[in-house]
Amino acid sequence: MFTRQLTTNIQRVSHKKKAIIVLGPRQVGKTTLIKSLLGNDAYLFLNGDDSNIAKQLSSADTFKIKQIIGSHTKVFVDEAQKIHNIGNALKIITDQLPDVELYISGSSSLEMNQATQEPLTGRKFQFELYPISWKEFENQVGYLESENQLAHRLIYGMYPDVLNDPSLEAQTLKNLTQSYLYQDILALAGIRKPDILDKLLMALALQIGNEVSYNELAQLLQIDKITVMKYIDLLEQSFIIFTLPSFSRNLRNEIKNNRKIYFYDNGIRNAIIKNFNGLDARNDKGALWENFLISERRKQNAYTQNDCRTYFWRTQIQQEIDYIEESNGEIRAFEFKWNNTKTFRYPAAFAKTYDTVPQLIDKNNFREFI
Repeated sequence: MFTRQLTTNIQRVSHKKKAIIVLGPRQVGKTTLIKSLLGNDAYLFLNGDDSNIAKQLSSADTFKIKQIIGSHTKVFVDEAQKIHNIGNALKIITDQLPDVELYISGSSSLEMNQATQEPLTGRKFQFELYPISWKEFENQVGYLESENQLAHRLIYGMYPDVLNDPSLEAQTLKNLTQSYLYQDILALAGIRKPDILDKLLMALALQIGNEVSYNELAQLLQIDKITVMKYIDLLEQSFIIFTLPSFSRNLRNEIKNNRKIYFYDNGIRNAIIKNFNGLDARNDKGALWENFLISERRKQNAYTQNDCRTYFWRTQIQQEIDYIEESNGEIRAFEFKWNNTKTFRYPAAFAKTYDTVPQLIDKNNFREFI
């Protein structure tokens, strides 16, 4: 079992009489994390995937909630987004039963935020949990073993079940992409046949590291642009992909309205395109390295509560920087290379305009970045 970085963050606020909400993709260990926090203490476990429990909680009033909880002082509501009107039940617990420690997990930020935004205003601490981070992985297996596995992890990713059973990595990822991953998306969108979703994910997976055009995706899939935007938003809300917008402030020829899309996990991306070939047999090595670094940086920013805006940068004459962070008026820029075999030349116009020199991140110094 991997020790999760989020554990310490949650422990700091676990006794402040507010609900603890942990969001993240399915199968990344939200349930395991919360159960580890609860330890050997007695607690009430309410599974939102259980239709009987969901039915009881969706129409519960104060009297019924008190009956359901009984003498328990700790309550864990798992996959809460599956429970209709869950916000009302959670509000009753936090308001009427202040001595109850309430833990909640969810795999759709859209549904959870809609359900809890108003009922739990001022009554919650919210966290996001992702696939195993490189730091968590290295802390568990050690520096030498993690170094040995770096190229392998670019192919198979960092989902807990993938790491815990190396003999079934490809099968585990196949199961994830064909079942768990889509559950909440299909329910949210009311999609009966996920054909379009499959084709959209394939298109996005083949374009990591490149700019994405919603108009071109709409033409490719033969659907309208609004539907493409809706599906991409659902994929973001379900923690499968995330968007990096373009950075633009001062230069006339900067690209202003484009975006790049990345996957939270390399293994999921490779399962979608059904390609688990090693790095030496691939032509997307640079894209995999870029996706890995940006997704790992995103994990660390979340876990360390580093509140920053993130971008990529490109001009109309093809000058480009892979990744930019802006925080408290400071701009930091990074360029990614798997092998640093050439002299790194950064765009002088960017460095002069924004008073920052881009830093090269390769496999020799990536730990400083993530």
